[in-house]
Amino acid sequence: MDTPPGPMAEAAPLLVTFDRIAIVASPTTLAQDARARLVARYGDCDTDAAEAIVCLGGDGFMLETLHRNLGRQTPVYGMNCGSVGFLMNAFSEDDLPMRLARAQVAVLHPLRMHAITETGRVEEAVALNEVSLLRQLRQAAKIRITVDGRVRLQELICDGVLVSTPAGSTAYNLSAHGPIVPLSANLLPLTPISAFRPRRWRGALLPSSAEVLFEVLESEKRPVAAVADFTEVRDVVSVAVSEDRALTANILFDPDQGLSERIIAEQFTA
Repeated sequence: MDTPPGPMAEAAPLLVTFDRIAIVASPTTLAQDARARLVARYGDCDTDAAEAIVCLGGDGFMLETLHRNLGRQTPVYGMNCGSVGFLMNAFSEDDLPMRLARAQVAVLHPLRMHAITETGRVEEAVALNEVSLLRQLRQAAKIRITVDGRVRLQELICDGVLVSTPAGSTAYNLSAHGPIVPLSANLLPLTPISAFRPRRWRGALLPSSAEVLFEVLESEKRPVAAVADFTEVRDVVSVAVSEDRALTANILFDPDQGLSERIIAEQFTA
């Protein structure tokens, strides 16, 4: 099946029939029981051969599923059997093929993290939510920020700093008081975490084409860890972050409940 056009956007309903559906579930009893009932009604196939993947669980398991299938670009339709469920649709056993046929697709590009540690080791990972730098010990981190080869902040003293995707702007970024960004904006929030100096700096909105470099100052005295979704690298000295447009994740949502609508609605909640 062809990947829907347009970066960081939601397309019209697919209106296609998925003959090969893989059903995956988190380890919880609720999700596993739901999977057994769905498999009994609609069958199941291996994710390698699937035209669509139905994911049962919460947002964490949805992220795991998207990460495992980034190379395939297979659309993933989540049904909430967890707690938060921001990336999930409401659970129902009925009319699954029709729900998939009518679904809207949100096309996401992850961030790629290129981290170098104190020992010179190089680690790479991708993130669909955010790449964050976090202090490891009691002292605040000192971090220099360069954007597209130009130093924008000589020294940020903080608990940490993060770069978020638009889809991830309602996650850790929002908790750190960063801005919520619509999918179609092609912007990446750069958000400090408990900034001490400059005390009033609230971060920046960068174009999705930006290449961000974080350099850890006084790294031996003030060690810093870098985290890309599920991957943590400790004792980093520099971390480069940019959008990886060669990779896509396709998430399916019920009509009128798409990711763009959810991101807008989130801005009007107390």
